[in-house]
Amino acid sequence: MAKIIIEGGNELSGNITIGGAKNSAVALIPASLLCDGEVTIDNVPNISDIDALNEILLYLGATVQRDKTTIRIDSRTIKNKSIPQKISKKLRASYYFMAALLGKYKKVEMYFPGGCKIGARPIDQTLKAFKALGAKIIEDNNKYTITAEELKGTTIYLDMPSVGATINTIIASCKAKGLTILRNAAKEPEIVNVATFLNQMGAKIRGAGTSEIKIYGVEKLDSCYTEVIPDRIEAGTYVILGALVGNNLKIENIIPDHIKSLTSKLTEMGIPLNIDINSITVSKSDNLKSVNVRTLGYPGFPTDLQQPLTALLTQCVGTSSITETIYENRFQNVLYLNNMGADIKINDKQIKITGPTPLHGEKVTATDLRAGACLILAALKANNTTEIDEIEHVLRGYENIVEKLRSVGAKIKIIE
Repeated sequence: MAKIIIEGGNELSGNITIGGAKNSAVALIPASLLCDGEVTIDNVPNISDIDALNEILLYLGATVQRDKTTIRIDSRTIKNKSIPQKISKKLRASYYFMAALLGKYKKVEMYFPGGCKIGARPIDQTLKAFKALGAKIIEDNNKYTITAEELKGTTIYLDMPSVGATINTIIASCKAKGLTILRNAAKEPEIVNVATFLNQMGAKIRGAGTSEIKIYGVEKLDSCYTEVIPDRIEAGTYVILGALVGNNLKIENIIPDHIKSLTSKLTEMGIPLNIDINSITVSKSDNLKSVNVRTLGYPGFPTDLQQPLTALLTQCVGTSSITETIYENRFQNVLYLNNMGADIKINDKQIKITGPTPLHGEKVTATDLRAGACLILAALKANNTTEIDEIEHVLRGYENIVEKLRSVGAKIKIIE
């Protein structure tokens, strides 16, 4: 296991450029298999999750070319064979291959996907959608065999606005016969990115980004070019970093509207932000006000930013609270923050953070992707040296994080 060593207590200044959105790219790549030719996807982040998806593509026999941030995928050479557990378990997003292969071949065999252990992450809403479209599902010891004589458009109502189920339903419906209407759909920008990509191939998807999406089935999808949107979670993480230790730290290549729920909270806390068309410049501030946060689906406050934000809330005057409504096991960072000097109490799905408290370096563990990001932020604020184990979780979702932090003055190194 790799670890990161950080010497904290330094101001950071300069520019950090945000890469492509992890949560878009991991859906765009499986969706490319629907194409009857070659697709080109640009602004793909350099993260280990993309490596894992590439492994599945090659296993299936796709022709793949990667050049820096660009990936070209030709699916005309693939064979629809069972995806084994050893590669499906590497990331949650492997289940987008379920929808793509089902939509294209009317059959898919693969094991339950993996990912961070942040709570129950069932795929029941995805399976509900597949059944509604006409698929039969057999589950045997975590292996799913999903087949359909044909997929027929229908009306599907999601019990909750799940991002994964929304994307899977869109992908599987593109080549179904007739019209599929998806209600109570998730509204995240990454869903719009995927729908735009499919439309560029020739799909007919309307309403992405709203609670009702219509997918008109087509017979053929052609070659196209698309670009991954900037990663709003990476952007938000670095904006929070600037509020902790920044001195005119500029976060660029972002879409500020995508993180408005965060910037509104930072303004409420008393942090001055200079928001431009595609960048935000932020500096640390004293006497921060405590705030209350509740995670919700987009455009609400994202669950993926509540853990990084917790590091900042340790520096607020008074008691702040975070209520987590998405995942029940997303406070694994709290133990380690308290070891570093924080005063945080957990009560079921809510934490209360009393501050400000000085932070000091410790040996800690990144239990999942966003918990690891939180600990990196806390370590950069803390006095002395922090050692963070199991940093592979962070490398799954943050492109070149060590290099980006060094470029703005952080004293950080990775040890394999």
